[in-house]
Amino acid sequence: MSSENNINPLNSLKVSPNGGDLEGAIDLLKKLIAIPSFSKEEDKTASLIDQFLQSKNVSTERFLNNVWAKNKYFDKAKPTIFLNSHHDTVKPNKGYTLDPFSPIEKENKLFGLGSNDAGGALVSLIATFLYYYDREDLISNLILAATAEEEISGKNGIEILLQQNDFLSALGCSNSIIGMATCGIVGEPTQMQMAVAERGLLVIDCIAEGKAGHAAREEGDNAIYKAIKDIEWFQSYRFPKRSELLGPVKMSVTSIETDNKAHNIIPSQCNFVVDIRVNELYTFEEVINVIQQNVNCKIQPRSTRLRSTSIALDHPLVKAGLSLGRTYYGSPTTSDKALMPFPTLKIGPGDSARSHIADEFIYLDEIKEGIEIYIQLLQQIL
Repeated sequence: MSSENNINPLNSLKVSPNGGDLEGAIDLLKKLIAIPSFSKEEDKTASLIDQFLQSKNVSTERFLNNVWAKNKYFDKAKPTIFLNSHHDTVKPNKGYTLDPFSPIEKENKLFGLGSNDAGGALVSLIATFLYYYDREDLISNLILAATAEEEISGKNGIEILLQQNDFLSALGCSNSIIGMATCGIVGEPTQMQMAVAERGLLVIDCIAEGKAGHAAREEGDNAIYKAIKDIEWFQSYRFPKRSELLGPVKMSVTSIETDNKAHNIIPSQCNFVVDIRVNELYTFEEVINVIQQNVNCKIQPRSTRLRSTSIALDHPLVKAGLSLGRTYYGSPTTSDKALMPFPTLKIGPGDSARSHIADEFIYLDEIKEGIEIYIQLLQQIL
């Protein structure tokens, strides 16, 4: 490694030809906060990111509300490292005391919707990409992708991007198969620690069926009572295999309703929803099979897309993070990592506990640390 690469990354950021500096990253984040970008409504933030990269002389591509770019000296003969985060947000909750779309900087904090989840990670990855963009001596390529619909696990975000021929070609793939040499960093608020595994998300709709009747007479077969028996099973059952990284499979009944609102009618149908967080020791099919053997209600999985994922502890990305003093853990939350068919490491500035809270914020020092660690992480494998 040349002496040029051993200098303080943040100092060199300030003189980067592309201007990918800390101040530029914070300024971009403020502009992103000021633009509403709810899932499926991210067109304006996509345009802002596109224009920002082009202003740094970066050639960009866009598909729907997903913006991506390759490093200047991209070489298909080399492996590719994928840098990804999302620019959509949830809607602000009713507890906000500040304007969610006013980027307010005070006490070393930047307040605003999406500042922590995942604006801080996104702008830090953009600054990192710009830092390396003009380098001719990289042994791997870099692709940056700012994607949409992460907050709703939508199909028009990273999932659809990974189906586009131009994007697949840039990743060095053919016949819609992602090359296993490709790996990635997914930017989410993890306090710059390494989420090496992630729970899968399985949501099932359950229907308990009875028979309608008049509540004043001994008529009908109450679907609520049938549902209660199954709900009690969901509450008490424990899958035997517990993961060292992700803990046990966790099942939570999150909503319930009947087919009528009248007080004097025995309901013939009771519907409820179960949120299931699956560790890496079970497939969704195994979990569904256990449920079917133990409940009487009809069950229907909504989706089996968001499966548990993990990256090997001896992967170069993880080993690079360990050398920088980063710790690793299993993440209880699900991200776009679940939709990427190649090894990915989830890591980024900010704190997951602040995601979706009222008056969301990120510390400015967290963004500084994020850029610095991202650069140092990639230095070891580029």
